Amino acid sequence: MTRSPEPPAVEPLDIDLEALEKDLNELRDRLRAESGDADVAHLKKMIRWGRASTFVGWATSWIMPNPVSAYLISQGTFARWAMVAHHVLHRGYDKVEGAPERYTSKKFAKGWRRVIDWLDWIEPDAWIHEHNFQHHYKLGESHDPDQPELNLEFLRDMNIPTFAKKAIVGFFMFTWKYLYYAPNTTGELHFHQEGHKKAPGERLELFDVKLWLPFTSPGYKLWGRSWVPYFLVRFVLMPAPFALLGPWAWGSAVINMALAEAMTNLHAFIIIVPNHAGEDIYRFDEPIKNRAEFYLHQIVGTANYRTGGNVNDFLHGFLNYQIEHHLWPDLTMLAYQKAQPEVQKICEKHNVPYVQEGVFTRVRKLVDVMVGKATMKVWPGLLSDRHDSVPAAAE
Repeated sequence: MTRSPEPPAVEPLDIDLEALEKDLNELRDRLRAESGDADVAHLKKMIRWGRASTFVGWATSWIMPNPVSAYLISQGTFARWAMVAHHVLHRGYDKVEGAPERYTSKKFAKGWRRVIDWLDWIEPDAWIHEHNFQHHYKLGESHDPDQPELNLEFLRDMNIPTFAKKAIVGFFMFTWKYLYYAPNTTGELHFHQEGHKKAPGERLELFDVKLWLPFTSPGYKLWGRSWVPYFLVRFVLMPAPFALLGPWAWGSAVINMALAEAMTNLHAFIIIVPNHAGEDIYRFDEPIKNRAEFYLHQIVGTANYRTGGNVNDFLHGFLNYQIEHHLWPDLTMLAYQKAQPEVQKICEKHNVPYVQEGVFTRVRKLVDVMVGKATMKVWPGLLSDRHDSVPAAAE
């Protein structure tokens, strides 16, 4: 097999971590203090936009197979995950005065509300464990379950032509929510509940047969809590009313649901996966030791897309503010809009690299990493001293 390029040599940066932490903490505290009715109204607006998209797409899906209905259904699905579930389950609205209880992490998608709030291939509790804690607080480390370079080592080292590797990546783009995210989140939560502690460098084996077979414990959870419920609702119950209009209407609805599924997989992939990959983004050999290092890792291990304006941000699922979100996962979407220009200025002030580019530029850089054409940087350390306090995930 051919080997991927070695990580590029990088020099440590002279950063005053204490000053960086102070400025970011002050901004965080101000943003939290300013949160209120406007943030709740903004959340409700994004929810309305997403629901309207889903309804119009579903209500027209029976007419004929068409990309417009499929796209609207897809956009609604993406909005429920990337904007609503993502930020609510990160506790972004838990402490916002005036936020309805159903939009707090204690109530959202719990029990029967999962069908109303966020029914997707991914089980909410599994998502919370895998994403909110494993990914966010181990970003770019060997235990980060969503690190693209480490997850795709097998593909990077395959001795096949680059175009064939890119074809495999293309397949992943259209199927990744149910073939990657559902088993990955389910497996991470299952083995955590079983008390399995990962050894240094150990990663979940995504193709472990135990994750996929329905008669194993994790496989039963995957089929029973992820794959089957979503399939039944999306491809059986939602098209069912159109059977009253005849076979053509029902068949058109089913086809549009399938097209929407492919679209929302692709949309989510190009918005979510490139956030933490590229030859200009860092991975880390060591875990964080304090809040200042946590802040630094989130910034240099993450890329933003173009930001600003509710329409632009809605289409990006508000994941174009990924740096700000990783700094403070429990803020609101509106707070990230306010924070972005100020965070960028703070980074410039303290000589901290702040990467922001268009989404398709970031997709190209991601694919280069996935196929082994490029390799990410490995953070070399700092010239400044380290602190002693470790940030709490719940802070």
